[in-house]
Amino acid sequence: MLRTLVAALLIAAAPAEAEDRNPLIDYAGFQQLTRDVSDYRASRLLNWDDFEKAGSQPGTLILDARSADAYAAGHIKGAVNLPFTDFTAASLARVIGNKDRPILIYCNNNFSNNKAPVETKAVRLALNIQTFINLVGYGYANVRELNEVVDFNDPKIGWVTTPVAT
Repeated sequence: MLRTLVAALLIAAAPAEAEDRNPLIDYAGFQQLTRDVSDYRASRLLNWDDFEKAGSQPGTLILDARSADAYAAGHIKGAVNLPFTDFTAASLARVIGNKDRPILIYCNNNFSNNKAPVETKAVRLALNIQTFINLVGYGYANVRELNEVVDFNDPKIGWVTTPVAT
């Protein structure tokens, strides 16, 4: 235990310049973006009824950032899939279009089922967090997030699966 704590302290005390060796990674910038987005995100959380109402508005995109396999195994009706790992300026522009477009997001941790295709993730690592931060970071600030835990078997959710090609 003590060895683990000492190792963690040594890593935390490592010189900042080690981080800056790759000009394509800006951890300090990510930390600042996270701080900047925090209060904004708190004001953009929706319960299911408001999420459903917003999703029915013309032009609103329900974005499912889970893997393509998880999406195919089940998703909220009307959701469009762009896996988080595929987020780039070009892929977001292709899927979302206008940066002012209303976007709704959800993740595994919005479902009480805790079974495939929405197995619960570690609370601090819920995909909503990274998705929200990244969308705002890429300039898509009109994003709202489902902030309720629901059962995908509840008919009001409109859970659908994509048939697998045979």
